[in-house]
Amino acid sequence: MPGNLRDRLKRIQTLKQAQPAIEKTVASGAGAGPGIEAFIEQGWSSASPLTLKRTVKTGAIELPEKMPEAAYFVMPGVNSRTAYEDLLFFDLETTGLSTGAGTVAFLAAFGRLTKNHNAGKYSLNITQHLLLDFPGEYDFIRALLAEFTGNSVVVSYNGRNFDSPILAARCLMNGIKPPEYCHADLLYPARRFWKQLLPDCRQATIETCVLGIDREGDIPGAMAPEIWFAFLNNNEAEPLLGICEHNRRDIAGLASIFGLMARIAEDPLIESKKHKFDLGVFSRHARLLFREGKYEEGRDWLNKAAELSASESAQGLALRMLAIDSEWRQKDKALALEFTQRALRILSPESPLYKSFQHREKRLQIKK
Repeated sequence: MPGNLRDRLKRIQTLKQAQPAIEKTVASGAGAGPGIEAFIEQGWSSASPLTLKRTVKTGAIELPEKMPEAAYFVMPGVNSRTAYEDLLFFDLETTGLSTGAGTVAFLAAFGRLTKNHNAGKYSLNITQHLLLDFPGEYDFIRALLAEFTGNSVVVSYNGRNFDSPILAARCLMNGIKPPEYCHADLLYPARRFWKQLLPDCRQATIETCVLGIDREGDIPGAMAPEIWFAFLNNNEAEPLLGICEHNRRDIAGLASIFGLMARIAEDPLIESKKHKFDLGVFSRHARLLFREGKYEEGRDWLNKAAELSASESAQGLALRMLAIDSEWRQKDKALALEFTQRALRILSPESPLYKSFQHREKRLQIKK
């Protein structure tokens, strides 16, 4: 360990002395090695010693005119008062899958939406920061924190469990106060929408199977640590540029998933004709509407869930709520019986709900 520590300190001192030259080389491109030249050709420039930065404008995202009322339910962390321009799509590439102190973030991407001239269309601008070596981490982290503003609503995919803890840990390791922000993690609503329909709920799976986004040729994110460490040793830029492209695609895909969820919140019936998702999730939304006294709106959501849900259990739950509402709130036993018998036609006898609907049917028939 002592020998390793001495070697590391010597390496840090050598790189620290070389930082001004590196920064000048990156900024001008003059006399740059083959690795740095490749980054310059791809639009990267120096943000600080040992940190590169670039901004890329990507395709349009289709969104409702304003954030839908149901957005808070579909995507916890946003609400109808959230402006699209305040969203900050966020993704890190790191040296490992652990959130412990030994894992370092070396690449970060941030996406922002700006309204363009086409109705309902927003452009996505992606800014990336790349750490070239360990001694530049302090400046790298400072550059990342400058992306967060007081109004930012951070949107990520599993960022609550991974990206945010990693960023906080690296801030603390560098003596910097971690940022505070409102966080909307799309992994959780994604599981509610697609767990019953897809083999898994990885971001890439949803992009490919639901949105039809082509990720062919994409370097797997799991290779990021190996590729970055190889870059430190051999200065080969091409594999690392591939990881940068993967990181950019992750942000573009994340924004597309957000756009789909926003459109689902706006009108799930219309969107279900374009993309597959489980409408059973809206039974929960209807329960919240009932608590707020919005009964007609809640019934509308339940009817949609009962008609369009992907699983029979989701349909059964929606019909159960409709039957209870009809019998006790609306005092319409005939309508309650209709929902009950409809559930019995849908559910298999092995369903946990089947027997309860049988008892409900007998009771309603007697009362009738």
